[in-house]
Amino acid sequence: MNRLLDIYCKLLDAVTAALLFVMVVLVFGNVVLRYGFNSGWSISEELSRWAFIWVVFLGSIAAMHHRGHLGSDMLISRLPRLGQKVCYGLTQALMIVACWLVMTGSWQQAMINWDVTAPSTGWSMAIVYMSGVVFAASTLVILALNLLRLLTGKISQRQLTGIQESEETMLVSSAHAPTADKTP
Repeated sequence: MNRLLDIYCKLLDAVTAALLFVMVVLVFGNVVLRYGFNSGWSISEELSRWAFIWVVFLGSIAAMHHRGHLGSDMLISRLPRLGQKVCYGLTQALMIVACWLVMTGSWQQAMINWDVTAPSTGWSMAIVYMSGVVFAASTLVILALNLLRLLTGKISQRQLTGIQESEETMLVSSAHAPTADKTP
């Protein structure tokens, strides 16, 4: 299942990169057209805003899978392993509840706005709210798998604390770490 999630997140990364490219083309192209040719694309602002919304939600899914969100282990690292497991289980359960609320609320908003059209494109406004549904449904799967790993005992100490070192911190700590002397 982890392999499937990895493939899914790689796909999300590709979609996110494509959406970022579309945003750059739309915004930069519109600026050039407005200032250089006194013209512009009327759909540029709307589509770039929608792309940004989707980039944020899709990026959040990948960050959840890669454990890339910000966190603090000030309290958790001082607890015994059982306390860490209890806290981890509680946080996963609370995030599942929050994602459920986001998913049901986004779905309701999508259904309410299904027939509402956007001013520039004429597309359904439900597209905007479906980003919340995709985010919450995907994150629910990740959180449920995390909870399953906890319950089956297949979770490491590093995963319990929930902190992933930043690349900068790892580089600084490795630069100051003592190295073995290689002289005979």
